[in-house]
Amino acid sequence: MILRRTKRAFVLGGGGARGALQAGALRALVEADLHPDLLVGTSVGALNAAFLAVHGITLDTINALDEVWREAAQADLLPANYLWLTVRILFNRPDEYPASRLRNFFIAHGLSPEMRFGQIRDISLYIVAADLNAIQPVLYGRDPNQSVLEALLASTALPPWVRPIESQGRLLIDGGVVSNLPIEPALSLGATEILALDLADPRDTPPISATNRFGPFLGRLLNTVERRQSELELALAQARRVLLHRIVLQPDRPVQIWDFSRTEELLTKGYELARREIDTWKRETLRRWQRRKTGR
Repeated sequence: MILRRTKRAFVLGGGGARGALQAGALRALVEADLHPDLLVGTSVGALNAAFLAVHGITLDTINALDEVWREAAQADLLPANYLWLTVRILFNRPDEYPASRLRNFFIAHGLSPEMRFGQIRDISLYIVAADLNAIQPVLYGRDPNQSVLEALLASTALPPWVRPIESQGRLLIDGGVVSNLPIEPALSLGATEILALDLADPRDTPPISATNRFGPFLGRLLNTVERRQSELELALAQARRVLLHRIVLQPDRPVQIWDFSRTEELLTKGYELARREIDTWKRETLRRWQRRKTGR
């Protein structure tokens, strides 16, 4: 009998400032000696994935990633005045400062414009963006000559902070539009085991009525689309009988995607949530082994 080698993917979903939860969860995974063959990320998950891929998946890298998140908390990467930014876009006067600030932040932390996917060793990195013209996902990383920085900028191009990026006839936008928890891309890459770090939190857009203002309505609409897409991708993994561990990373109180003020709390909470899930997996594995041993 030929044993198929496990191909483990870490799937890192989008969620803005909630990405600090992922950094905490990644610490728990590395401490438990769980290492991926693939890193697949969308939006802020792409940032976390790229940092690990470029610097190596070690506890030293996790420590450095925590520091990146602490710096992000001071840098105001997604200004809270999103309504004003939206008005500027509507009048065709977008503010380019958030986009340039993100780009400079990425470069300052090792993602140089010259870096190509083919230069990353020991692990495969894939980044998900969306092409509005083609109405489909774009999966960066299949071509070793593609720019890691370009992929990351496309995957994090989230209006109204960053307007879509035009490149080679494509109009690229935040990958969360098409796959906020990129399970399907991981499946297409041959993953046989998936550890998904899910940052979606429906509590940040409470139920609305027809009398609500447009802002809450739009937030709820996007949340509904995002949640349905994730459910379909989870069902696809189940249908293909791929081992899937999903860790839902939700803090005690909702965190808006632009609110970096609770970074320290989220780093700790992400670690605690992942540690708890890992302990549950170990107990379940032990129970299955004991049942097989006793024949029950």
